[in-house]
Amino acid sequence: MTDFHPRVFSGVQPTGNLHLGNYLGAIKNFVALQESHECIYCVVDMHAITVWQEPNELARQIREVTAAFVAAGIDPEKHVVFNQSQVSAHAELAWIFNCVARIGWMNRMTQFKDKAGKDRENASLGLLAYPSLMAADILAYKATHVPVGEDQKQHLELTRDIAQKFNNDFAESIAAKGFGEAYFPLTEPLISGPATRIMSLRDGTKKMSKSDPSDNSRINLTDDADTIAQKIRRAKTDPEPLSTELEGLKARPEADNLVGIYAALAGLSKEAVIAEWGGQQFSAFKPALAELAVDRLAPIAGEMRRLMADPGHIDALLGAGAARAAAIATPVLDGVKDVVGFVRSR
Repeated sequence: MTDFHPRVFSGVQPTGNLHLGNYLGAIKNFVALQESHECIYCVVDMHAITVWQEPNELARQIREVTAAFVAAGIDPEKHVVFNQSQVSAHAELAWIFNCVARIGWMNRMTQFKDKAGKDRENASLGLLAYPSLMAADILAYKATHVPVGEDQKQHLELTRDIAQKFNNDFAESIAAKGFGEAYFPLTEPLISGPATRIMSLRDGTKKMSKSDPSDNSRINLTDDADTIAQKIRRAKTDPEPLSTELEGLKARPEADNLVGIYAALAGLSKEAVIAEWGGQQFSAFKPALAELAVDRLAPIAGEMRRLMADPGHIDALLGAGAARAAAIATPVLDGVKDVVGFVRSR
């Protein structure tokens, strides 16, 4: 098989306030991965417009996600940070993948069903084809690994299906053009940490969400220390003390969620948290969790506010990242065009 250069790609949508779930489920892992991998991190603004966005607010949110990346510890000098719409290879490759992917594959995507709801006929075509663009985001860089949450695994599986079908459909041309046995890698997921799926502070059966009408359901990355502590103190729990074994958390979603949050913030396993706190009341555990959350998150919020006060700096950072991203993606796209049979000037 063809050997592919190890590379990590991932992206975050600039829609709504970034919250603790985004940080623990994605951004914190992004920071850790840059110590061991070549990383490309993207603000996926083209995905955002699959549903209508107010233009000025979208621009602000693109900058906010970028600020969160940097404030959390991603180094835009050592790794690539950019917004998707500045690199045209994403859209061009997505169209080619639209012609490789099958309609039946798209119709099976649970995220489309969830977002489109009952009125699918009024959903945008972009929302249906969203996973094809996601595949292009990843494969434009021939990324070998993508850090994903559990809810994104289906889209990554589709990315692998598209890569495999492209490799199979154009196998003869790929070999003839000197690209080896396969043009694209079959990208692997990276799912790590004790809290890859953070739930609402008001309902442990629902994922923490930007769209929840209750601001107390989530900790926003821009919340100050007092707000973070207050939200954790008010988080829904039950009257029983914390379980002394992990098995005991299975029927207690709110308790399980708070233990997972503590574990992820502290860099511990859930077992280690239970070993320390099992048998104790939430009246003792919550203040400790609040203190830990403030210690980890308040500095990020402060740095985000500092960065957001200078949008020109953020725009320059994104522009420089886009140039570096395009330098990687453009040759990949040119190779695709050659494989497919397009004529292009050289």
